[in-house]
Amino acid sequence: MDRFEGYSWGAFRKDLIAGLIVGIIAIPLGMAFAIASGVKPEYGIYTTIVAGILISLLGGSRFQIGGPTGAFIPVLFAIVLQYGYENLLIAGLMGGVLLVLMGLCRMGSLIRFIPKPVTVGFTAGIAVIIFSGQIANFLGLREIEKHESFLLNMKEIGLHLPTWSLYSLATASICLVILIMGAKYRWKVPGSLVGLIVSSIVAALFFDGHVATIGSSFGEIPSRLPAFHLPEITWEKVHSLLQPALIIAMLGGIESLLSAVVADEMAGTKHNSNRELIGQGIANIITPLFGGIPATGAIARTATNIKNGAASPLSGVIHGLTVLLVLLVFAPWASRIPLASMAPILMMVAWNMSERKEFLRIVNMRTGESMLLLVTFGLTVLTTLTTAVGAGLALALLLFVKRMGDTNGLAKMVSGRSCPQLSMYTIEGPLFFGSSLLLEKGVTSKDLDQKSKMLLLQMGKVPYIDITGAAQLEGLVHQVSRSNGVVLLSDVAAQPYSMLEKSGVIARIGREHVYDSAEQAVASALKCADKERCRGCSHHRIGQCTLSEKVNSPTALG
Repeated sequence: MDRFEGYSWGAFRKDLIAGLIVGIIAIPLGMAFAIASGVKPEYGIYTTIVAGILISLLGGSRFQIGGPTGAFIPVLFAIVLQYGYENLLIAGLMGGVLLVLMGLCRMGSLIRFIPKPVTVGFTAGIAVIIFSGQIANFLGLREIEKHESFLLNMKEIGLHLPTWSLYSLATASICLVILIMGAKYRWKVPGSLVGLIVSSIVAALFFDGHVATIGSSFGEIPSRLPAFHLPEITWEKVHSLLQPALIIAMLGGIESLLSAVVADEMAGTKHNSNRELIGQGIANIITPLFGGIPATGAIARTATNIKNGAASPLSGVIHGLTVLLVLLVFAPWASRIPLASMAPILMMVAWNMSERKEFLRIVNMRTGESMLLLVTFGLTVLTTLTTAVGAGLALALLLFVKRMGDTNGLAKMVSGRSCPQLSMYTIEGPLFFGSSLLLEKGVTSKDLDQKSKMLLLQMGKVPYIDITGAAQLEGLVHQVSRSNGVVLLSDVAAQPYSMLEKSGVIARIGREHVYDSAEQAVASALKCADKERCRGCSHHRIGQCTLSEKVNSPTALG
């Protein structure tokens, strides 16, 4: 309720205008997304109404508009083909539960750490799938069998190209031209709505019976909300639908938080990511009970909401009520909309969501991120979103580990000639599994093999050590100990010290050999130095060794 503090009649008028405009835009999109997802168009309208209202009321973003989105199309279509519509509802409900748990566990901030090349890659891949999936409706191809595989769908289109329809092509072209003109001249009335109405009227007047419509393909759209219905849930279904539910939750969380970030940038607000996940989750739990498909934050509709002056979440509620009113009054007319009129709208959605400029920018950088982007994109198109995101995240982790390992260094402290009894090194960067050869390659055999050698490791620039790094250091200690040598540590930070203590390395080195500074370590080492070996040493000056002067003279080894 804090988002309604100081709410006024003027704010309500702004919400009313914004909600009406976004509601009108959402109607054709809701039906189009549902059809592309392999379900009846009215299910997209039900989702827009129920999820749209709940997400606005319960989410963590002030201006978020929720509903069916293009990003879900390939995921939902694959679930419908494999499991059926009834099980899609159960998977959506399970995804909602997972989103709520993610919010309660405060995982909202973690989702934002997904690398940008991965999000751009799978978003562009989804755009390709959406665009290619509408070619058949645009051309009016007949007897098309839909597959999960992109390549099989392209083969299907190629085989049925001779069945193209001039009437469908003309209808789709009229809608496409109007969409382009609306975007170019920035009409106040949504171009998608104008294109849908005009092309539908032309088809009804001149191509009646020659173009497939929503009614002829899916039956009449009922002018009412469906009754409350609880799907039959069994443990067997829960087990089999766990993976689809995880995909829905992951994609829904990413999409909603990206949309919330866009809203923050446009409106100067700050969303609550965990509250947003909980709101999205509740909406996705309730929406399937009314026949709706999974929903998330819709970036384009959220941006439209803000641009039209929305003042509070009430604009999202009004958007849902607007769609409900249209459903109750105009549903019979909506059944006469040609599928060819819907195709350009989805193609334009795919074009706008493709992030083509960002895609090309990252590719042209020709770095590891470029490869990461292309791998994620290719796998999204050719396999599944789960495979693509999983492989993308794994590859991103490998790139990160490699770069962290490359930034590590080991510097030996020298000044003139090295002391024969004490070698000093500075370790820079985290000591972890990605830098496992750092100590092995960096410390010279001369420093390890000489008898009674003291080895000082300055660790002030080591922010983190994992169990692999601790084991690596323990191996070095063991190697020095075999030659009756001693390892000294200095400037050890809190986390590295804790890890070395837990792994037993500190005990093996001896707590008395861990110092707060390199100066203290050097002074202690001098007291333990073999005075006989110091005789004749070039570092001996009138009984006073100048060893401590060498502490701040690093020479990089690697």
